[in-house]
Amino acid sequence: MSDLFTSGPWGWFVLGGVLLVAEIVLPGAFLLWLGLAALATGALAFLVMVGWQAQVLAFAALAVAAILIGRRITPAPGAASDRPFLNRRAEGHVGRVFTLDEPIVEGSGRVRIDDSVWRIEGPDLPVGAKVIVLKVDGTVLVVGAA
Repeated sequence: MSDLFTSGPWGWFVLGGVLLVAEIVLPGAFLLWLGLAALATGALAFLVMVGWQAQVLAFAALAVAAILIGRRITPAPGAASDRPFLNRRAEGHVGRVFTLDEPIVEGSGRVRIDDSVWRIEGPDLPVGAKVIVLKVDGTVLVVGAA
């Protein structure tokens, strides 16, 4: 660590690069901001020759500022999305009504939805009956008569 302080701005550039590479290997969006703060500290040390103590203080201040800015510009983990069912397609079908292309026999059947065929479970119904999706059980849609 003492080499970081004696190598001037280059140590900060190396530290920033290492932190940015670590962010790629271990994603979590927290090393990104520290890496950017280290690069900014290196740039500051390159432009204004100051002692290592001032560089460490500048890094600390820039790290706090970068993290605060990062928290403002990145969405919250539970924030609403414009495509809430992107990775949960089956849940997006709950409440929708479909027409059966095949009958439900012994509580099991299939229904075509857009360009996919989904397994369904529900009461025995003939071809052409309308069903409403009540819930999702894994990859199976649980339906009832509409």
